[in-house]
Amino acid sequence: MVLMPIIFISALIGILQYLRVLPLIIKGIGICLSKINGMGKLESFNAVSSMIVGQSENFIAIKNLVPHMTDKQMYTLSATAMSTVSMSIVGSYMQLIEPRFVVTALILNMFSTFVVLNIINPYEVDSSTTDQLMTADKKSSGKVSFFEMLGEYIIAGFTVAVIVAAMLIGFIALIALVNYLFEVVFGISFQQVLGYVFYPLAWLIGIPASEAMQAGSIMATKLVTNEFVAMIDMSKMVKEGALSAHTTGVLSVFLVSFANFSSIGMIAGAVKALSPEKGAVVSRYGLKLVYGATLVSLLSAVIAGIML
Repeated sequence: MVLMPIIFISALIGILQYLRVLPLIIKGIGICLSKINGMGKLESFNAVSSMIVGQSENFIAIKNLVPHMTDKQMYTLSATAMSTVSMSIVGSYMQLIEPRFVVTALILNMFSTFVVLNIINPYEVDSSTTDQLMTADKKSSGKVSFFEMLGEYIIAGFTVAVIVAAMLIGFIALIALVNYLFEVVFGISFQQVLGYVFYPLAWLIGIPASEAMQAGSIMATKLVTNEFVAMIDMSKMVKEGALSAHTTGVLSVFLVSFANFSSIGMIAGAVKALSPEKGAVVSRYGLKLVYGATLVSLLSAVIAGIML
């Protein structure tokens, strides 16, 4: 039920691409944001696209451009997809944490992504190359009939859904195995160990020392599993009165992103379905992607903590 909408969204993207609506959106949003953040039009569009169609589906919108991307561009696009969340699951988040924190995180994460990526992954933007690729894509898409195009995008969406499912199951299963081994050998889970590691980070983003251990545990849970599990754990602590309103707000903003290990498999699988070579590039950047996306979450949490 989670992955099948990828096929439907892929079909919609194909229709918008065929009608030449999507390229206009890419160009319009890209120009506006690129003037603000100094990044390329395609990279800027990707930040908005990830929030609208999702971290896996957004690559389908530029599937003909993916094979031509440089390694640095692939990192930027992948890190952006991991740092944001799709609108399709925002409603689910709002059932677990306060809606105002979800909306705040959506806005902060988009701009925090531009700040962090300009620091850790700088490169010269060649807008002319992107324009040429988009022009070539326009010419190629006009040579096929509507139903031929529609079938192509539906199959592409199905391929992405299957590969993402396999990669996601594999990553989560391996993480569960690591947790089990830690509990058997050391009597403590891997997530609890990471809770101690995240203690200073929790304190640095403005969480009181008395709550930093619990907060660090929640932050670690998001990293090694996913944001849903972490939100459920946080909700239990809030009901028990273990977390203050300030800590709850800061943690809520931190949790609203796809910055976790399982997202590596989802993004790598999505790209691999479209370009095996670039999929390998994304996999090679796996840990750096989590690092960059986590920095984005931390920056957003710091800003939220200042305002709360």
